[in-house]
Amino acid sequence: MSDISITELEAAINFWRDRSPSSGDELALCQEASALSRPYALLIVQRQNVFSPDRLDPEARNAWESYVSLKKGLQS
Repeated sequence: MSDISITELEAAINFWRDRSPSSGDELALCQEASALSRPYALLIVQRQNVFSPDRLDPEARNAWESYVSLKKGLQS
């Protein structure tokens, strides 16, 4: 799997936010968007543009792989 750009990561977060908008008084992100927000924040703090999928924790990896799979299905 190739590196994930900050733009791709942001698109995945927005995809999950569209599918499952923030909820509750605290406007908490859905599980998938929350999991992907951690590597996204790291990219920003470290001033980097790409993130290796190998560095994703299991929850973020699942959210990313599900996003990629669903995105491919929508494009077909």
